[in-house]
Amino acid sequence: MEIRVETGATGDRATTSLSVTMRTPGHDFELAAGFLLTEGIVARKRDIVRIEYCTDPGVVQEYNIVSAVLRPEVAFRADRLSRHFYMTSSCGVCGKTSLEAVRVAARHSIPKERPRINSDVVRSIPERLREEQALFSETGGLHAAGLFDARGNLQSLREDVGRHNAADKVIGEAFLAGRVPLSNHILGVSGRSSFEIMQKAAVAGIPIVVAVGAPSSLAVTLADEFGMTLVGFARGERFNVYAGRERIAPAPPTTPK
Repeated sequence: MEIRVETGATGDRATTSLSVTMRTPGHDFELAAGFLLTEGIVARKRDIVRIEYCTDPGVVQEYNIVSAVLRPEVAFRADRLSRHFYMTSSCGVCGKTSLEAVRVAARHSIPKERPRINSDVVRSIPERLREEQALFSETGGLHAAGLFDARGNLQSLREDVGRHNAADKVIGEAFLAGRVPLSNHILGVSGRSSFEIMQKAAVAGIPIVVAVGAPSSLAVTLADEFGMTLVGFARGERFNVYAGRERIAPAPPTTPK
């Protein structure tokens, strides 16, 4: 799917292609909105006038091109797009450059030491994700991202062949509903916790990320930098806390029989 933005005043609008991503069809507008937010291109729901499929004459893949029309007052410079896309670790730029880029885009501060969650909540998240992955049950080939409250209740879940797309979809859904920043939420992801996943969570103001897989070293650095809680290898009864342990309450001691 190609994501485009339309900018400028009526009668003098310009169209810029931002990204082409391999995605699982469905929730395309949420994917576009989440991408625009987490890459720092928009900050508020009102920055976007509308999101629509491109149905211009001659367009063959009309449901594979999504265009976001931005308000004229939204500052947008196409020549600075490279700064946004330095925010992906796959491009190989250094951690310092990447962290500085996230710092510019993250407009919502992460609340200190809250929410505080029970360790049983952490253990429950991977299973809840798996239970709700309907497409994964059919294909065995999709990632999932879910938003949970501090008690471990699943608020929303999205699936996609790309784990970053799944995160953009679930964050985009909350963004379009006017629920960002997500200061009291947990982001659960079915794969590993990459720098990109942590970036998206930081920009959306999410304080806790729980991943089934391993974290990258840059993901841990970002979590420390922004005061986030990062959990990895959350499987069964075990999990590892790589940053922000203060948000996770220890399990109560068991009473000997």
